Amino acid sequence: MAEQEAKQAEGHEIVRDGAEKIKGIFSTQSVAKVGTGTTQRRTIQKTYWSGEELDDGRIEVQPLNRNYIPSGPKRAIDREEFLSKYSPEPEFYMSTVFPAIKQVDEAIVRGEKHRERGAAYSAEFEFKQATAVDEENVRANFGLGLTYLDRGDQVKANDIFERIVDLEAAFEKEHKHLFNDFGINMRKNRMFEQALQYYLRAEELVADDEHLFHNIARCYYEKGDVQGCKKYLKKSLQVNPNLKESKMFWAYLKSKGHVAENEDIGTNVDAETSAKPKGDAESKPNGDAKAKPEGETNGKSNDKVPDAEEKKPSGPTVLNLD
Repeated sequence: MAEQEAKQAEGHEIVRDGAEKIKGIFSTQSVAKVGTGTTQRRTIQKTYWSGEELDDGRIEVQPLNRNYIPSGPKRAIDREEFLSKYSPEPEFYMSTVFPAIKQVDEAIVRGEKHRERGAAYSAEFEFKQATAVDEENVRANFGLGLTYLDRGDQVKANDIFERIVDLEAAFEKEHKHLFNDFGINMRKNRMFEQALQYYLRAEELVADDEHLFHNIARCYYEKGDVQGCKKYLKKSLQVNPNLKESKMFWAYLKSKGHVAENEDIGTNVDAETSAKPKGDAESKPNGDAKAKPEGETNGKSNDKVPDAEEKKPSGPTVLNLD
């Protein structure tokens, strides 16, 4: 048992049968030429990677950034290739990678606590500390974006939106609640174009989701596109005919004359009320929908120039070993 705990601390995962499932920090080496002519010499370059075994037996590798945080594009390689080219670096993980990851996680937790109690500037400081080390960290970027939206700072929020929309990891299931909050808050800050682009990007990456379709319908409605609104409201109700918010929304459109008497949704929906929809569809752990109050802002933006520049994803961390 103690041996298994030690292996897990080094970044390994133990599967049920006791065999090790590959997971940890690894390195590759390559030879490069430096200089020209008589001063030319050969040097060994060492590159660090995070590696994790997938269910199909392949290994997913991701480079470490300049701060030794797994970051950037992931790719899957065959197990044989991985075992022949990648060397385990358990000591490097414990001495360098783990402390860097811990530093980022602690900054994010502090930022989230500050945001919960309304300390927006303290939250911004902590989230920026995290993104300075790991600029592609999903939780940190969502936290920073939500903090700007809390302040009604549309300019800075738009910078974060442009960063998040390019991060595929932002649309993964584990970040669903942060994703929903960010989209809803963009719409409430009257950033309709950005919110719609954000949701449509999510539609490319996730399976049918009634909550997502409902929120896309809300964006179209706010933009004055009733046909687009109806299209996605129908999609929402086709996936889940019992989603209360979508049923209320459809009834509201009907009461305003936007829905023909014989218009077919494609499913059997019993619209219980004709009241105006009062909230967004927000996913809860049990899959139910929760209505949230509108709370619209005045839509004014802060004209300050953003102090956080957009950065391109950094490549693998490479060390020259002469």
